[in-house]
Amino acid sequence: MSAIRDPLADHLLTPQNAALIVIDYQPSQIAAVRSMDPDLVLKNIVSTVRTAKVFGVPIVHSTVNVSSGRGKPTVPELAELLGDSPPIDRTTLNAWEDPDFLAAVRDTRRRKLILCALWTEICMAFPALDAIREGYDVYPVVDAIAGTSVEAHRAGLERVMQAGGHPVSWVSLACELQRDWARQETVEDVVRIVLTERLLKE
Repeated sequence: MSAIRDPLADHLLTPQNAALIVIDYQPSQIAAVRSMDPDLVLKNIVSTVRTAKVFGVPIVHSTVNVSSGRGKPTVPELAELLGDSPPIDRTTLNAWEDPDFLAAVRDTRRRKLILCALWTEICMAFPALDAIREGYDVYPVVDAIAGTSVEAHRAGLERVMQAGGHPVSWVSLACELQRDWARQETVEDVVRIVLTERLLKE
């Protein structure tokens, strides 16, 4: 195994320099997804969260309008995984404008934000643009997010990329965090999450 580069200074994502942000994976948002198959989006966000947990990446979890009764909680298959990251409920469409959410992100002390939200063009794009403006590196997981149309998803991603965002996929994220198959403590879990239960099964 080669020497591990400084995990804090590394320009790539590492378990030590990144946080995962999960925003608004709620029934009505998923029901309105049109840019890709909603069931696939859900599978991909579940795999993304499972990967983050394997590597001990801090997770900030947020919902919108649950306490007001207008929205339903995070969908059960994801809420179960996020049990130790209770949701920060907001009224703002832009999570970055919610003080509790913003405090939770800052409390992670991570400058690289892996960003997953529904929908791409709103709840991903708005906080991504604010985070980039504040000097964070933002990594939208392009196949674990979705928009209300193909065009809306594309426009949301392009807007964030033009501002300096770095798109990743859920599989590339898992491999970027693993980085070396000689790092045995996480290999078995990564192979199961990425290959055995997903890519070699579907």
